[in-house]
Amino acid sequence: MTGKVFLIGAGPGDPELLTLRAMRMLQEADVVVYDRLVSPEILALAPAGVQMVPVGKSPDNHPVPQERINEILAELALDGQTVARLKGGDPLIFGRGSEEAAHLQANGIIVEYAPGITAAQGAAAASGVPLTHRGLATGVRYVTGHRQANGMLDLDWKSLASEETTLVVYMGVANIGQIAMRLVAEGLSETTPVMAIANATTPRENRLFSRLGQVAIDVRDAGLKAPVLFVIGQVVTLCEEWPAAATDLIHAVEATAAGQRAHA
Repeated sequence: MTGKVFLIGAGPGDPELLTLRAMRMLQEADVVVYDRLVSPEILALAPAGVQMVPVGKSPDNHPVPQERINEILAELALDGQTVARLKGGDPLIFGRGSEEAAHLQANGIIVEYAPGITAAQGAAAASGVPLTHRGLATGVRYVTGHRQANGMLDLDWKSLASEETTLVVYMGVANIGQIAMRLVAEGLSETTPVMAIANATTPRENRLFSRLGQVAIDVRDAGLKAPVLFVIGQVVTLCEEWPAAATDLIHAVEATAAGQRAHA
């Protein structure tokens, strides 16, 4: 008999953020195929004795190419096994879960999903920074700050440079300088608040607060390493850790700009 594959969102790292559906699927697995960003705490929840297959990738280091991952999943399922495919965050948000599902379904393999808490939601919960807030952000957008083979970012910078929107950048630590520069060039203020959060929701979590015009230097000086998520927008000022001096500076700049517009 052909087995099946569970595409499981492992969330941002804290095992308490796993869904009940994800836990059930993990416990039913004969083999677990997992990514690099799945936390050790969640891997420890796998049933004793199941086969564990690491297929993680890191920047510029893909020991198991995506095409081979697709094949591994299919081979295990066609061998009659129930496969738990553990992916950090949500498998359908920058997780390439849909690519894996398409390959499996083309081979007649049943695929079931367990949605996961994506990194942006985990970071918001851990830091107290809301992704939307009345008067500060009417919407939120998720973008990836990395392209395959280190290609140029081809984002719609003009639409992203919105003062009324919270911008969340995944996988952007290597390109945050370019991202900040392009957003400022499209009109977003250099004083726009930014939170960089590494390993959100885990015991290894590390946060950095900065402004758009300074964030690339601050991230470099702090030595933040992937996985790092960037939250860009006025909602960052609602965090208790946001420096009051930086908030005062933003308010002063905005007041000055408003005065200049009034006298124009």
